[in-house]
Amino acid sequence: MNKHLLTILRCPISKKGLNILKKDQLSLINSAIDDGALVNHEGNLVIDRLEGALITDDNKLIYPVNDGIPVLLEEESISMEQLA
Repeated sequence: MNKHLLTILRCPISKKGLNILKKDQLSLINSAIDDGALVNHEGNLVIDRLEGALITDDNKLIYPVNDGIPVLLEEESISMEQLA
């Protein structure tokens, strides 16, 4: 992902900056998805594994990246608290 783009993208909920989710975190999230243990902000079960994601600066929310395009919709955000 373009680093300049990352400097201007913001979380639509918290307005915090976003970073690329690290591979080990992505693996953990995909394992939780496989286990049926993650829901998005709307409460819908996340069923599709993530190919990539962005995470807020405070490490609280993630947003999927599909085909290289960040999906910065509030309802698609996933709380990292579910993995605690």
